[in-house]
Amino acid sequence: MVVKQVERFGGLPQLVLGGATLNTQYNDNPYSIPVVDMLKFAFANGINAIDTSPYYGPSEIIYGEALESIQEQWPRNSYQICTKVGRIQLDDFDYSKEHVRSSVLRSCERLKTNYLDVLYLHDIEFVEEDMILEALTEMRKLKDEGIVLRIGISGYPVDFLYQIAKKCKDIKRIGSLDNILSYCNLNLQNLILEQYYDKFIEECQVKTVANGSILSMSLLTSGETKSFHPCSQELRHRSSEAAKYLLKEGVEIADLATKYAIFQWLNRGPTVLGCSNVVEVEHALRNYKEVIDNDGLTTEENQLVTHVQESIFKELMNSTWESGIRGR
Repeated sequence: MVVKQVERFGGLPQLVLGGATLNTQYNDNPYSIPVVDMLKFAFANGINAIDTSPYYGPSEIIYGEALESIQEQWPRNSYQICTKVGRIQLDDFDYSKEHVRSSVLRSCERLKTNYLDVLYLHDIEFVEEDMILEALTEMRKLKDEGIVLRIGISGYPVDFLYQIAKKCKDIKRIGSLDNILSYCNLNLQNLILEQYYDKFIEECQVKTVANGSILSMSLLTSGETKSFHPCSQELRHRSSEAAKYLLKEGVEIADLATKYAIFQWLNRGPTVLGCSNVVEVEHALRNYKEVIDNDGLTTEENQLVTHVQESIFKELMNSTWESGIRGR
């Protein structure tokens, strides 16, 4: 089955191959990841878009080298590149117009391209509003110059993304944003993004809302949650409890969480996948196919979702963690 490209998503497919895994946060040696094989398989099956960032260590470089090596089979116009700007390291941000421009040109060089399909301002909740607007103004200029085709913002607190997107619509030098990328806010444990979708589309006139980190940065897996995860210990405990319950039912929590998130967002926007090998891409594609074939989850899967959400996560459904400047 080939993943569907959706015109109102800016031609992005319903599944996008993420790039955060090409970083030491997720893999000790990102250069050992078989990116060429992953891209060939993904592109052949309609997952013809990647999402990366300068913040993800060597991710842009690795993707660029891989894309260059398959350019005869997959020329630049056969796929889309989404990347980001503004976040340099964990506590290092630069939203100045000078950095925005130089970073975009560097990303183009790394990714072996002369244009970017989508450019997000990365993790806006960590930066003061005046600097956010300065960066977006420069991004709009890059769009007008044709170096970037669509611009947007990314971050964790959905309400803050909404506030900035709504403000941009009324600022002539920026205008309505094309894309929003939210992460960890539409998954088995959190449905906040769903509550804001219509607001983004109707009030902010945003064209595409993408959903990332559908396993909540490793929280919704049967393995140990990554040490960098900022959630509470109680949420870690509940997630572990959910994983154990599902294993007893013969279900891997990551599979159920993937199917659930894909279905919830299928006709709203792209879902960004974090994969570290071809098997994981195949697995995600299989989950996608099952969702399409069944027009959602099976009756049994829906019952498991209800139990996990109502009897295990309970009051921690939609619970979040602090991210960025306090109060956002």
